[in-house]
Amino acid sequence: MRAARVDPADAQWRKSTYSNGQGGDCLEVADGGSSVVPVRDSKNPAGPGLVFPGAAWTLFIDAVRRD
Repeated sequence: MRAARVDPADAQWRKSTYSNGQGGDCLEVADGGSSVVPVRDSKNPAGPGLVFPGAAWTLFIDAVRRD
C-alpha cells in the first residue's frame, strides 16, 4: 500500500451541514482526489489527520446514511 500525501494547508476542508458551530464533535473532510479522503478533527485542525481510501470512505458514508 502506498502512503497518500495531502497538504492540509492546500486542502479545501468542509464540515457537515448538521454542524452547528457550538463546539460539538465534528470531523472535517477534504477532497484528496478520487483515490483518498483526508479527515481531521475540527477542534484541532493543526493536529494529526487520517487519510482513507476513497472506496472505504464511500462504504462508510453509505452505511451511515442507512443507519
